[in-house]
Amino acid sequence: MNAPMFAADRLHGDVGHQVRLPTTRMLIGGDWEEAADGRSIDVEDPATGQIFASVPAGTAEDVDRAVKRARAAFESATWSRMRPLDRGRIIETIARKIEENAQELALLESYDNGKAVHHALAVDVPAAVDIFRYMAGWTSKIHGQVNPISGDGRQYHSYSVREPIGVVGQIVPWNYPLAMAAWKIASALAAGCTIVLKPSEVTPLTALRLAELALEAGLPEGVLNIVTGYGHEAGQALVEHPGIDKIAFTGSTRVGKQIVQTAARDLKRVTLELGGKSPSLIFADADLEKASLGAALAIFFNSGQVCLAASRLYVERSVFDRVVDGVAQAAKQFKLGHGRDPDTMLGPLVSRTQQGRVLDYIEQGRASGAELVTGGKAGEGTGYFVEPTIFANPSADASIVREEIFGPVLVATPFDDVEEVIRTANDTRYGLAANIWTRDLSRAHLTARKLQAGTVWINTHGMNDPSAPFGGVKESGWGREVGEEGVLHYTETKTVTALLAD
Repeated sequence: MNAPMFAADRLHGDVGHQVRLPTTRMLIGGDWEEAADGRSIDVEDPATGQIFASVPAGTAEDVDRAVKRARAAFESATWSRMRPLDRGRIIETIARKIEENAQELALLESYDNGKAVHHALAVDVPAAVDIFRYMAGWTSKIHGQVNPISGDGRQYHSYSVREPIGVVGQIVPWNYPLAMAAWKIASALAAGCTIVLKPSEVTPLTALRLAELALEAGLPEGVLNIVTGYGHEAGQALVEHPGIDKIAFTGSTRVGKQIVQTAARDLKRVTLELGGKSPSLIFADADLEKASLGAALAIFFNSGQVCLAASRLYVERSVFDRVVDGVAQAAKQFKLGHGRDPDTMLGPLVSRTQQGRVLDYIEQGRASGAELVTGGKAGEGTGYFVEPTIFANPSADASIVREEIFGPVLVATPFDDVEEVIRTANDTRYGLAANIWTRDLSRAHLTARKLQAGTVWINTHGMNDPSAPFGGVKESGWGREVGEEGVLHYTETKTVTALLAD
């Protein structure tokens, strides 16, 4: 196993000057392998633009080998027919391994993705720990039921059971590389499936490190396979492979639609967690100081690179100027900088391409006539930084209102009554999340019922938990991640009916 080192910054003395890179090869079965054709992908630190590692550029040939190893593992007795409690014990051990290596994983995530180390320690790593710990308990609680059939008058015994769906292909994004991989892997393992996972080619390293930890925890070889590579090559091959029983994808709506079209050829099961254009609704009776800070964090955290980012802000007209000013003041106080700086609030965007895309949307916002309240420029330095940006009073059909930007850009609009803001909030092809700020809990819950979103938060935003199903409606996806629904999406129901007596 190769274990290269690279120089790292010290974070309050908690992280050493050296951090070990994971094995920078693909995991296929129990073997760490290069791509079949020998090609590789450079891994770049978005805070500096420097290349510090490379991983294999997997192809259809590599995917095929991984699927075959996953199928062999599934059909053996080593995982899908393992005692549920023993399977749970291994999943819990993975959680402990992540905890024990939290500092290393957070620093690696910062180099790979650009995010602040202290944010990764507070959010990303605990999310990974929690989902493995939660799913460890589900292994012994996936059950069927006895069916009270009427039949034809004779005596029958009918029951249903839930069985693991088989070999699953999982494709995860670059904004929360460790946490999103953990969400998918833990749920599938709890159900008894085997996995071929493709991390984003932009941020592959924590998925590889997670695979190392899973093997150390006792996960049998072939149960988890990691194929690094480009989406149009390795990702496409995974979706097309006839040996894959289910695809679980988190990413853009555009790619999600392509996956559905491809999966329809052989009716693979598909779950999709896609894009969003989520609204924040702030009423005049809200705690405006908390709501303003909450609205700022709801869009600017992780530099806006969050599927559930609340990028549309609707504020009751009587307090509109006050709230927008409060959000702008918060944005100005968020320090833009290197993820290894403990004072950094907003790290860089993940790549030069993403930076250019976000800056282009900002220029479209200017051209549309929206009022630029703050921000609007690239950040200083060599990294891919963009200032937290707020537009006010945009036209309803502006691209910055209609399209997912996936960056630190907020559009703010006043409203006059509840029904108006509900109509406006729902006027989007997306439906992933929303938040409501008010002291009137009756209004909050009634409004939540009418919002077309998979998750609605009241007087908070982004509070996710392994027990709470997460996903969207409309073009924000199919199915749910985590919670009971999340694990059951990795199962199929079988009904068994026996004639007992004529």
